[in-house]
Amino acid sequence: MSTTIDSAPAGAAPATPSLSPSPQAERTGFRVLSAISFAHFLNDMIQSLILAIYPMLKGGFNLSFTQIGLLTMTYQVTASLLQPVVGLYTDKHPKPHSLSVAMGFTLAGLLLLSVAPSYGVLLVAAALVGTGSSIFHPESSRVARMASGGQHGLAQSIFQVGGNGGSAMGPLLAALIVHQQASLAWFSLAALVGIVVLWRIGGWYARQLAQGARKRKAAGATASPVATRVVVRAMVVLMVLVFSKYFYMASLTSYYTFYLMERFALARQDAQLHLFLFLFAVAAGTILGGPIGDRIGRKRVIWASILGVAPFTLLLPHVGLFWTTVLTFIIGFILASAFSAILVFAQELIPGKVGMVSGLFFGFAFGMGGIGAAVLGGMADTHGIRAVYEYCAYLPLLGLLTVFLPDLREGPQRA
Repeated sequence: MSTTIDSAPAGAAPATPSLSPSPQAERTGFRVLSAISFAHFLNDMIQSLILAIYPMLKGGFNLSFTQIGLLTMTYQVTASLLQPVVGLYTDKHPKPHSLSVAMGFTLAGLLLLSVAPSYGVLLVAAALVGTGSSIFHPESSRVARMASGGQHGLAQSIFQVGGNGGSAMGPLLAALIVHQQASLAWFSLAALVGIVVLWRIGGWYARQLAQGARKRKAAGATASPVATRVVVRAMVVLMVLVFSKYFYMASLTSYYTFYLMERFALARQDAQLHLFLFLFAVAAGTILGGPIGDRIGRKRVIWASILGVAPFTLLLPHVGLFWTTVLTFIIGFILASAFSAILVFAQELIPGKVGMVSGLFFGFAFGMGGIGAAVLGGMADTHGIRAVYEYCAYLPLLGLLTVFLPDLREGPQRA
Protein backbone atom coordinates (compact mmCIF):
# COMPACT_ATOMS: atom_id res chain seq x y z
CA MET A 1 0.00 0.00 0.00
CA SER A 2 1.29 3.46 -0.83
CA THR A 3 2.19 5.67 2.09
CA THR A 4 1.36 8.87 0.20
CA ILE A 5 -1.17 10.84 2.20
CA ASP A 6 -3.78 13.13 0.69
CA SER A 7 -3.08 16.67 1.80
CA ALA A 8 -6.53 18.06 1.09
CA PRO A 9 -8.50 19.19 4.15
CA ALA A 10 -10.61 16.51 5.75
CA GLY A 11 -14.09 17.15 7.09
CA ALA A 12 -14.33 18.16 10.70
CA ALA A 13 -16.85 16.92 13.21
CA PRO A 14 -20.11 18.88 13.12
CA ALA A 15 -20.83 21.15 16.08
CA THR A 16 -24.13 19.38 16.76
CA PRO A 17 -23.79 15.62 16.32
CA SER A 18 -26.45 13.70 14.46
CA LEU A 19 -26.91 10.02 13.89
CA SER A 20 -28.46 10.50 10.48
CA PRO A 21 -26.37 11.22 7.37
CA SER A 22 -25.82 14.88 6.63
CA PRO A 23 -24.78 16.65 3.41
CA GLN A 24 -21.02 16.66 3.13
CA ALA A 25 -19.43 20.11 2.84
CA GLU A 26 -16.05 18.40 2.37
CA ARG A 27 -15.20 15.04 0.93
CA THR A 28 -14.24 12.07 3.04
CA GLY A 29 -10.46 11.55 3.01
CA PHE A 30 -10.39 7.92 1.91
CA ARG A 31 -6.64 7.93 1.25
CA VAL A 32 -5.99 9.07 4.80
CA LEU A 33 -8.51 6.57 6.15
CA SER A 34 -6.88 3.79 4.13
CA ALA A 35 -3.45 4.74 5.47
CA ILE A 36 -4.52 4.88 9.13
CA SER A 37 -6.44 1.61 8.66
CA PHE A 38 -3.30 0.01 7.21
CA ALA A 39 -1.28 1.24 10.19
CA HIS A 40 -3.96 -0.20 12.47
CA PHE A 41 -3.63 -3.47 10.56
CA LEU A 42 0.13 -3.60 11.23
CA ASN A 43 -0.27 -2.59 14.87
CA ASP A 44 -2.89 -5.20 15.70
CA MET A 45 -1.25 -7.91 13.58
CA ILE A 46 1.87 -7.59 15.73
CA GLN A 47 -0.19 -7.54 18.92
CA SER A 48 -2.17 -10.63 17.91
CA LEU A 49 1.05 -12.60 17.62
CA ILE A 50 1.15 -12.70 21.41
CA LEU A 51 -2.21 -14.49 21.45
CA ALA A 52 -1.32 -16.77 18.54
CA ILE A 53 1.89 -18.13 20.09
CA TYR A 54 0.33 -18.98 23.46
CA PRO A 55 0.53 -22.74 22.83
CA MET A 56 4.25 -22.40 22.01
CA LEU A 57 4.91 -20.23 25.07
CA LYS A 58 2.85 -22.51 27.30
CA GLY A 59 5.00 -25.48 26.35
CA GLY A 60 8.33 -23.64 26.19
CA PHE A 61 7.96 -21.90 29.56
CA ASN A 62 5.73 -24.55 31.20
CA LEU A 63 2.96 -22.01 31.87
CA SER A 64 -0.43 -22.64 33.44
CA PHE A 65 -3.65 -21.20 32.03
CA THR A 66 -3.57 -18.69 34.88
CA GLN A 67 -0.12 -17.49 33.79
CA ILE A 68 -1.36 -17.24 30.19
CA GLY A 69 -4.25 -15.12 31.45
CA LEU A 70 -1.87 -12.88 33.44
CA LEU A 71 0.26 -12.40 30.33
CA THR A 72 -2.82 -11.24 28.42
CA MET A 73 -3.88 -9.05 31.33
CA THR A 74 -0.43 -7.39 31.47
CA TYR A 75 -0.61 -6.50 27.79
CA GLN A 76 -4.23 -5.41 27.76
CA VAL A 77 -4.31 -3.57 31.08
CA THR A 78 -1.15 -1.67 30.05
CA ALA A 79 -2.88 -0.92 26.79
CA SER A 80 -5.96 0.32 28.63
CA LEU A 81 -4.79 2.42 31.57
CA LEU A 82 -2.96 5.13 29.62
CA GLN A 83 -5.48 5.54 26.81
CA PRO A 84 -7.97 7.92 28.49
CA VAL A 85 -5.06 9.99 29.86
CA VAL A 86 -3.41 10.16 26.43
CA GLY A 87 -6.74 11.03 24.81
CA LEU A 88 -7.59 13.75 27.34
CA TYR A 89 -4.14 15.32 26.97
CA THR A 90 -4.15 15.26 23.17
CA ASP A 91 -7.64 16.78 23.04
CA LYS A 92 -5.90 19.94 24.31
CA HIS A 93 -2.39 19.32 22.95
CA PRO A 94 -2.51 17.16 19.80
CA LYS A 95 0.74 15.29 19.07
CA PRO A 96 0.64 14.17 15.42
CA HIS A 97 3.96 12.30 15.45
CA SER A 98 3.16 10.42 18.66
CA LEU A 99 1.70 7.80 16.31
CA SER A 100 5.21 6.85 15.16
CA VAL A 101 6.42 6.80 18.77
CA ALA A 102 3.61 4.37 19.58
CA MET A 103 4.76 1.96 16.89
CA GLY A 104 8.29 2.30 18.26
CA PHE A 105 7.10 0.93 21.62
CA THR A 106 5.41 -1.94 19.80
CA LEU A 107 8.62 -2.68 17.90
CA ALA A 108 10.65 -2.74 21.13
CA GLY A 109 8.16 -5.11 22.76
CA LEU A 110 8.17 -7.42 19.75
CA LEU A 111 11.96 -7.68 19.66
CA LEU A 112 12.10 -8.32 23.40
CA LEU A 113 9.42 -11.00 23.07
CA SER A 114 11.53 -12.80 20.44
CA VAL A 115 14.49 -13.19 22.85
CA ALA A 116 12.76 -13.33 26.26
CA PRO A 117 14.50 -15.97 28.43
CA SER A 118 11.91 -16.07 31.23
CA TYR A 119 8.27 -15.48 32.09
CA GLY A 120 9.11 -12.17 33.78
CA VAL A 121 10.70 -10.82 30.59
CA LEU A 122 7.66 -11.98 28.62
CA LEU A 123 5.54 -9.80 30.91
CA VAL A 124 7.80 -6.78 30.27
CA ALA A 125 7.61 -7.36 26.51
CA ALA A 126 3.82 -7.59 26.67
CA ALA A 127 3.72 -4.34 28.66
CA LEU A 128 5.78 -2.53 26.00
CA VAL A 129 3.44 -3.71 23.27
CA GLY A 130 0.49 -2.58 25.39
CA THR A 131 2.06 0.86 25.93
CA GLY A 132 2.40 1.29 22.18
CA SER A 133 -1.26 0.45 21.78
CA SER A 134 -2.30 2.93 24.47
CA ILE A 135 -0.59 5.77 22.59
CA PHE A 136 -1.68 4.66 19.14
CA HIS A 137 -5.45 4.29 19.50
CA PRO A 138 -6.69 7.68 20.79
CA GLU A 139 -4.75 9.73 18.23
CA SER A 140 -5.40 7.37 15.32
CA SER A 141 -9.12 7.40 16.13
CA ARG A 142 -8.97 11.20 16.03
CA VAL A 143 -7.29 11.04 12.61
CA ALA A 144 -10.12 8.81 11.38
CA ARG A 145 -12.73 11.31 12.59
CA MET A 146 -10.83 14.25 11.05
CA ALA A 147 -10.77 12.47 7.70
CA SER A 148 -14.40 11.31 7.88
CA GLY A 149 -16.01 14.19 6.00
CA GLY A 150 -18.92 13.81 8.45
CA GLN A 151 -19.39 10.07 7.84
CA HIS A 152 -18.14 9.23 11.30
CA GLY A 153 -19.47 5.69 11.48
CA LEU A 154 -18.01 4.76 8.10
CA ALA A 155 -14.65 6.28 9.05
CA GLN A 156 -14.50 4.37 12.34
CA SER A 157 -15.43 1.14 10.57
CA ILE A 158 -12.67 1.60 8.00
CA PHE A 159 -10.24 2.32 10.82
CA GLN A 160 -11.47 -0.64 12.89
CA VAL A 161 -11.46 -3.14 10.03
CA GLY A 162 -7.74 -2.56 9.61
CA GLY A 163 -7.14 -3.54 13.23
CA ASN A 164 -9.43 -6.54 13.07
CA GLY A 165 -7.87 -7.63 9.79
CA GLY A 166 -4.46 -7.46 11.44
CA SER A 167 -5.73 -9.44 14.42
CA ALA A 168 -6.97 -12.10 12.01
CA MET A 169 -3.74 -12.19 10.01
CA GLY A 170 -1.50 -12.57 13.06
CA PRO A 171 -2.49 -16.17 13.90
CA LEU A 172 -2.31 -17.18 10.22
CA LEU A 173 1.21 -15.76 9.86
CA ALA A 174 2.17 -17.29 13.20
CA ALA A 175 1.08 -20.71 11.95
CA LEU A 176 3.12 -20.26 8.75
CA ILE A 177 6.21 -18.47 10.05
CA VAL A 178 6.62 -18.70 13.81
CA HIS A 179 8.01 -22.16 14.58
CA GLN A 180 10.29 -20.93 17.34
CA GLN A 181 10.37 -17.87 19.56
CA ALA A 182 13.18 -16.13 17.67
CA SER A 183 11.10 -16.13 14.47
CA LEU A 184 9.02 -13.30 15.93
CA ALA A 185 11.85 -10.90 15.09
CA TRP A 186 10.91 -11.09 11.41
CA PHE A 187 7.79 -9.10 12.20
CA SER A 188 9.95 -6.12 13.17
CA LEU A 189 9.93 -5.32 9.43
CA ALA A 190 6.17 -4.74 9.66
CA ALA A 191 6.70 -2.41 12.63
CA LEU A 192 9.29 -0.42 10.67
CA VAL A 193 6.85 -0.03 7.77
CA GLY A 194 4.25 1.11 10.29
CA ILE A 195 6.58 3.78 11.66
CA VAL A 196 7.08 5.20 8.15
CA VAL A 197 3.36 5.19 7.35
CA LEU A 198 2.48 6.81 10.67
CA TRP A 199 5.14 9.49 10.22
CA ARG A 200 3.49 10.45 6.92
CA ILE A 201 0.05 10.44 8.54
CA GLY A 202 1.47 12.62 11.30
CA GLY A 203 2.57 15.13 8.68
CA TRP A 204 -0.96 15.27 7.24
CA TYR A 205 -2.38 15.62 10.74
CA ALA A 206 0.01 18.48 11.51
CA ARG A 207 -1.04 20.30 8.33
CA GLN A 208 -4.70 20.07 9.35
CA LEU A 209 -3.85 21.57 12.74
CA ALA A 210 -1.84 24.34 11.10
CA GLN A 211 -4.92 25.46 9.17
CA GLY A 212 -6.15 26.65 12.52
CA ALA A 213 -9.32 28.46 13.34
CA ARG A 214 -12.04 26.42 11.67
CA LYS A 215 -10.83 23.06 12.93
CA ARG A 216 -10.12 24.36 16.43
CA LYS A 217 -13.61 25.80 16.59
CA ALA A 218 -15.10 22.47 15.44
CA ALA A 219 -13.03 20.58 18.00
CA GLY A 220 -13.98 22.86 20.88
CA ALA A 221 -16.43 22.03 23.64
CA THR A 222 -20.03 21.91 22.43
CA ALA A 223 -23.27 21.07 24.18
CA SER A 224 -24.34 17.45 24.39
CA PRO A 225 -27.62 16.71 22.59
CA VAL A 226 -29.01 15.19 25.82
CA ALA A 227 -29.14 16.16 29.49
CA THR A 228 -26.18 15.39 31.74
CA ARG A 229 -27.94 12.64 33.68
CA VAL A 230 -28.93 10.98 30.41
CA VAL A 231 -25.31 11.15 29.26
CA VAL A 232 -24.12 9.51 32.50
CA ARG A 233 -26.73 6.75 32.26
CA ALA A 234 -25.94 6.12 28.61
CA MET A 235 -22.19 5.99 29.25
CA VAL A 236 -22.69 3.42 32.00
CA VAL A 237 -24.83 1.29 29.70
CA LEU A 238 -22.28 1.56 26.89
CA MET A 239 -19.51 0.49 29.28
CA VAL A 240 -21.52 -2.56 30.36
CA LEU A 241 -22.07 -3.47 26.71
CA VAL A 242 -18.35 -3.12 26.00
CA PHE A 243 -17.70 -5.35 29.03
CA SER A 244 -20.02 -8.05 27.68
CA LYS A 245 -18.51 -7.91 24.20
CA TYR A 246 -14.85 -7.97 25.19
CA PHE A 247 -15.18 -10.39 28.08
CA TYR A 248 -16.79 -12.83 25.67
CA MET A 249 -14.24 -12.05 22.96
CA ALA A 250 -11.45 -12.85 25.46
CA SER A 251 -12.78 -16.39 25.71
CA LEU A 252 -12.20 -16.86 22.00
CA THR A 253 -9.08 -14.83 21.32
CA SER A 254 -7.17 -16.25 24.29
CA TYR A 255 -8.50 -19.80 24.69
CA TYR A 256 -10.18 -20.89 21.45
CA THR A 257 -7.07 -22.74 20.24
CA PHE A 258 -6.82 -24.62 23.54
CA TYR A 259 -10.54 -25.46 23.41
CA LEU A 260 -10.21 -26.92 19.90
CA MET A 261 -7.03 -28.82 20.78
CA GLU A 262 -8.55 -30.33 23.92
CA ARG A 263 -12.11 -31.03 22.81
CA PHE A 264 -11.53 -32.01 19.17
CA ALA A 265 -7.87 -33.16 19.36
CA LEU A 266 -6.75 -30.66 16.70
CA ALA A 267 -3.06 -30.00 16.09
CA ARG A 268 -1.77 -26.57 17.13
CA GLN A 269 -1.48 -25.24 13.57
CA ASP A 270 -4.99 -26.46 12.67
CA ALA A 271 -6.36 -24.74 15.79
CA GLN A 272 -4.55 -21.53 14.80
CA LEU A 273 -6.20 -21.67 11.38
CA HIS A 274 -9.61 -21.93 13.06
CA LEU A 275 -8.69 -18.89 15.16
CA PHE A 276 -7.82 -17.10 11.91
CA LEU A 277 -11.29 -17.90 10.53
CA PHE A 278 -12.93 -16.47 13.63
CA LEU A 279 -10.81 -13.31 13.52
CA PHE A 280 -11.45 -12.97 9.79
CA ALA A 281 -15.17 -12.99 10.57
CA VAL A 282 -14.57 -10.24 13.12
CA ALA A 283 -12.75 -8.18 10.49
CA ALA A 284 -15.53 -8.73 7.94
CA GLY A 285 -18.26 -7.80 10.38
CA THR A 286 -16.53 -4.65 11.57
CA ILE A 287 -17.01 -2.78 8.31
CA LEU A 288 -20.81 -3.02 8.59
CA GLY A 289 -21.56 -1.46 11.96
CA GLY A 290 -20.38 2.08 11.23
CA PRO A 291 -22.00 2.83 7.87
CA ILE A 292 -25.23 1.05 8.82
CA GLY A 293 -25.31 3.13 12.00
CA ASP A 294 -24.86 6.28 9.90
CA ARG A 295 -28.05 5.35 8.07
CA ILE A 296 -30.40 3.66 10.52
CA GLY A 297 -29.08 4.82 13.89
CA ARG A 298 -26.39 3.37 16.11
CA LYS A 299 -28.81 2.19 18.78
CA ARG A 300 -30.35 -0.31 16.38
CA VAL A 301 -26.93 -1.61 15.41
CA ILE A 302 -26.01 -2.04 19.09
CA TRP A 303 -29.25 -3.97 19.71
CA ALA A 304 -28.54 -6.38 16.88
CA SER A 305 -24.82 -6.86 17.43
CA ILE A 306 -24.81 -7.54 21.20
CA LEU A 307 -28.12 -9.24 21.93
CA GLY A 308 -28.26 -10.82 18.46
CA VAL A 309 -25.40 -13.23 19.13
CA ALA A 310 -26.94 -14.74 22.29
CA PRO A 311 -28.65 -17.71 20.56
CA PHE A 312 -25.36 -18.66 18.93
CA THR A 313 -23.20 -18.32 22.06
CA LEU A 314 -25.67 -20.43 24.05
CA LEU A 315 -25.50 -23.17 21.43
CA LEU A 316 -21.73 -23.14 20.90
CA PRO A 317 -20.57 -25.40 23.80
CA HIS A 318 -22.91 -28.21 22.73
CA VAL A 319 -22.00 -28.81 19.07
CA GLY A 320 -19.34 -30.67 17.07
CA LEU A 321 -16.32 -29.26 15.27
CA PHE A 322 -18.11 -28.28 12.05
CA TRP A 323 -20.85 -26.33 13.82
CA THR A 324 -18.32 -24.87 16.26
CA THR A 325 -16.52 -23.37 13.27
CA VAL A 326 -19.78 -22.09 11.76
CA LEU A 327 -21.09 -20.63 15.02
CA THR A 328 -17.85 -18.87 15.94
CA PHE A 329 -17.78 -17.33 12.45
CA ILE A 330 -21.34 -16.04 12.91
CA ILE A 331 -20.59 -14.80 16.44
CA GLY A 332 -17.48 -12.95 15.31
CA PHE A 333 -19.24 -11.42 12.31
CA ILE A 334 -22.25 -10.11 14.25
CA LEU A 335 -20.46 -9.08 17.44
CA ALA A 336 -17.81 -7.13 15.54
CA SER A 337 -20.28 -4.53 14.32
CA ALA A 338 -20.87 -3.29 17.87
CA PHE A 339 -17.74 -1.34 18.72
CA SER A 340 -17.75 1.26 15.94
CA ALA A 341 -21.42 2.00 16.70
CA ILE A 342 -20.75 2.23 20.47
CA LEU A 343 -17.70 4.47 20.03
CA VAL A 344 -19.36 6.96 17.68
CA PHE A 345 -22.50 6.97 19.85
CA ALA A 346 -20.33 7.95 22.83
CA GLN A 347 -18.48 10.61 20.81
CA GLU A 348 -21.83 12.15 19.90
CA LEU A 349 -22.95 12.11 23.53
CA ILE A 350 -19.81 14.07 24.54
CA PRO A 351 -18.89 16.23 21.53
CA GLY A 352 -15.51 17.93 21.40
CA LYS A 353 -13.78 15.17 23.41
CA VAL A 354 -12.87 12.72 20.66
CA GLY A 355 -9.52 11.73 22.13
CA MET A 356 -10.79 11.29 25.67
CA VAL A 357 -13.84 9.27 24.60
CA SER A 358 -11.79 7.15 22.18
CA GLY A 359 -9.13 6.51 24.80
CA LEU A 360 -11.75 5.68 27.42
CA PHE A 361 -13.54 3.13 25.27
CA PHE A 362 -10.48 1.58 23.64
CA GLY A 363 -8.83 1.46 27.04
CA PHE A 364 -11.85 -0.02 28.77
CA ALA A 365 -12.24 -2.58 25.98
CA PHE A 366 -8.63 -3.69 26.29
CA GLY A 367 -8.85 -3.69 30.08
CA MET A 368 -11.95 -5.87 30.04
CA GLY A 369 -10.28 -8.19 27.56
CA GLY A 370 -7.25 -8.47 29.83
CA ILE A 371 -9.20 -9.00 33.03
CA GLY A 372 -11.44 -11.43 31.18
CA ALA A 373 -8.43 -13.43 29.99
CA ALA A 374 -7.06 -13.68 33.54
CA VAL A 375 -10.41 -14.62 35.11
CA LEU A 376 -11.21 -17.13 32.38
CA GLY A 377 -7.74 -18.62 32.63
CA GLY A 378 -8.35 -19.34 36.29
CA MET A 379 -11.74 -20.78 35.42
CA ALA A 380 -10.16 -23.06 32.81
CA ASP A 381 -7.60 -24.30 35.33
CA THR A 382 -10.31 -24.98 37.93
CA HIS A 383 -13.31 -26.17 35.92
CA GLY A 384 -11.90 -27.07 32.50
CA ILE A 385 -11.76 -25.19 29.21
CA ARG A 386 -15.31 -26.15 28.17
CA ALA A 387 -16.77 -24.43 31.24
CA VAL A 388 -15.40 -21.12 29.95
CA TYR A 389 -17.76 -21.21 26.98
CA GLU A 390 -20.71 -22.53 28.98
CA TYR A 391 -20.57 -19.59 31.42
CA CYS A 392 -19.63 -16.88 28.91
CA ALA A 393 -22.56 -17.86 26.68
CA TYR A 394 -24.88 -15.71 28.82
CA LEU A 395 -22.89 -12.45 28.52
CA PRO A 396 -24.60 -11.21 25.31
CA LEU A 397 -27.92 -11.14 27.20
CA LEU A 398 -26.63 -7.90 28.74
CA GLY A 399 -27.52 -6.41 25.38
CA LEU A 400 -31.03 -5.98 26.81
CA LEU A 401 -29.66 -2.88 28.58
CA THR A 402 -29.61 -1.13 25.19
CA VAL A 403 -33.20 -0.15 25.93
CA PHE A 404 -31.84 2.51 28.33
CA LEU A 405 -29.85 4.32 25.61
CA PRO A 406 -31.35 7.57 24.29
CA ASP A 407 -32.38 7.67 20.65
CA LEU A 408 -30.37 10.65 19.41
CA ARG A 409 -32.13 10.62 16.03
CA GLU A 410 -35.26 11.89 17.76
CA GLY A 411 -33.61 15.11 18.84
CA PRO A 412 -32.55 16.40 22.27
CA GLN A 413 -33.92 14.50 25.23
CA ARG A 414 -34.16 15.94 28.72
CA ALA A 415 -35.69 13.01 30.57
